[in-house]
Amino acid sequence: MNYNILVTDHSGHEHELEATPGFTIMEIIRDAGLDLEAICSGCCACATCHCYLNEEWLDKLNKADDDEESMLDQAYEVKKNSRLTCQLTFSEELNGMKLTLGPKF
Repeated sequence: MNYNILVTDHSGHEHELEATPGFTIMEIIRDAGLDLEAICSGCCACATCHCYLNEEWLDKLNKADDDEESMLDQAYEVKKNSRLTCQLTFSEELNGMKLTLGPKF
């Protein structure tokens, strides 16, 4: 079965990306060639992979832990649906998930 996520980039264009269970959302976006800085390469040591999840997906994910919350405090324009893509692991239950890339640093 093919899995995907829908990502709206900084220009407002939506991209349907093939997603593999077990990969982080950051890896999926980066590997597709979208403009996502992810400076720390997924170590939860920056906030350059910030995104906004569509509301209906929030309850399907674990809550952000203290490390992620700390990094989100450094991100621009944080909202209640803000998450770091490096901290979100894709699973079959997330097939079709929609998100928007957060503002650039």
